[in-house]
Amino acid sequence: MRVCPGCSEEIRTDDWHCPACGKTPPALAGFPAFAPELAVDNEGYDDRYFAELFRLESGNYWFRARNALLTWALRKYFPQARDYLEIGCGTGYVLAGVAAARPELKLHASEISSRGLPFAASRVPRAALFQMDARAIPYVEHFDIIGMFDVLEHIEEDERVLAQARRALKPGGGLIVTVPQHRFLWSRYDEHAHHVRRYAAAEIAEKVTAAGFKIVMTTSFVSLLLPLMALSRLARPAPRSGYDVLADLKVGAFTNAVLESALAFERFMIRCGVRFPAGGSRLLLAQKV
Repeated sequence: MRVCPGCSEEIRTDDWHCPACGKTPPALAGFPAFAPELAVDNEGYDDRYFAELFRLESGNYWFRARNALLTWALRKYFPQARDYLEIGCGTGYVLAGVAAARPELKLHASEISSRGLPFAASRVPRAALFQMDARAIPYVEHFDIIGMFDVLEHIEEDERVLAQARRALKPGGGLIVTVPQHRFLWSRYDEHAHHVRRYAAAEIAEKVTAAGFKIVMTTSFVSLLLPLMALSRLARPAPRSGYDVLADLKVGAFTNAVLESALAFERFMIRCGVRFPAGGSRLLLAQKV
């Protein structure tokens, strides 16, 4: 069910016009905007990076490896799903991977910054896209799966977001989340990337469980590269100014291929049942109870 962001009345029209309060969400960049006051100016992410991310993602080892892991997990753990929402879709790179791997899914995706949505639309024209604050999702028991990929760490009220996601899921619906892991890896990179936190494994598990979910599977990933990651983050402190937050994505072709091969082997181990206790990121899949 779709509900009015203002008064929570059920919405039945395609234009989201509310019969109770009479409001219709404005369109920004051609997409419905449910939190227009945050569409350009918000603290969660610097949307100046969208254009460069759009250029880099499809060739970068980390994004490619994460997509492969996520699409495997979606197929394995939620094969019957039909309605999918991605919160914080950015430029639509994960969304495009999901669209290719699961063509039967009805795709929805949101981004707090309206500037990211045209990039996502160019990658996945069939997806229903909208600008939204994840702390106020205008759906109730609507989706079979909700995905949030490196999103929660940008939001102070992460527990509220998880509660909203649960409300928007159908009974028994699935949640799939990735977050950056290990507080000891906190560096100026996280500050420049507008992170609020890096998670401990127990912390994200506890918050998801407290929100009303049962954990189905969880593991660290980017585990085989953790020593390199720690060396990069901790041995080379980022400068306070003039720092390029995307610098780690700009690696040479040979290095990119080697790192992607390492993460492909790691993914093979995860598919075989290995669960890594440590790694740069954590993957968690859960079911609404």
